[in-house]
Amino acid sequence: MNIGWIVLASTVVAALAIAIGTLLPAFAMGKAIAQALDSLARQPDAERSITRTLFIGLAMIESLAIYTLVVVLIILFRNPLLEYVLK
Repeated sequence: MNIGWIVLASTVVAALAIAIGTLLPAFAMGKAIAQALDSLARQPDAERSITRTLFIGLAMIESLAIYTLVVVLIILFRNPLLEYVLK
């Protein structure tokens, strides 16, 4: 098996993974911010509570994108298939 095909396939899969892995959390962040703004418009007195909860939720959502980045970097730079082919 040619090592070039494995590198190409790994690169394509990594690109798709990072695209999907950041796209979905971005939609979730947009929805969370829209709901928070709606909540603030309805109850301006609860601003501190809503804002604090929003930032915690956004940090949790952002961690999903960071985990995706870590997995993609592992796939690109420590690909176990390359070791299998090189043996």
